[in-house]
Amino acid sequence: MMTRSLITALAAAAISAPAMVAPAIFTPAAAQASMSFGLTIGVPPPAPMYEPVPAPRPGYVWAPGYWRWDGGHHVWTPGYWMAARRGYHWVPDRWAHVDHGWRHERGHWDHDWDHHHG
Repeated sequence: MMTRSLITALAAAAISAPAMVAPAIFTPAAAQASMSFGLTIGVPPPAPMYEPVPAPRPGYVWAPGYWRWDGGHHVWTPGYWMAARRGYHWVPDRWAHVDHGWRHERGHWDHDWDHHHG
C-alpha cells in the first residue's frame, strides 16, 4: 500500500514531467487510432531516457519509463513502482514497428507460465 508521502512524490514527479520531455512535435495527421491495435503513428519514438532503476523493493515491481503519444508529440512517462502480482510478471510498454508506422503496446501483466512457453 502506498504511503501519503509516496503518492505526493509521484504527483510532484508527474507535474514536473514536462521538464523532462524531449520535444518531438508532429502534425495530427502523423497519428491514427486503431481500435484493435491501439495508437499507430508515422514517426518512431525518441530513444528511451536514462532512468536509474531504484533498489528492489519486496512486494513491488518496477515499471520502466516509456514514451507515450499525447497531443501530437511524444511525452516521457517516468518509471514507477507497482504492487507485485503473484504468478505474473510485468511486460513493459513498448513501441512496435508496424507496416505503416509505429504502434504503442501498453504494458500489461502476463502469467509467468506464458513467459516460459513460446
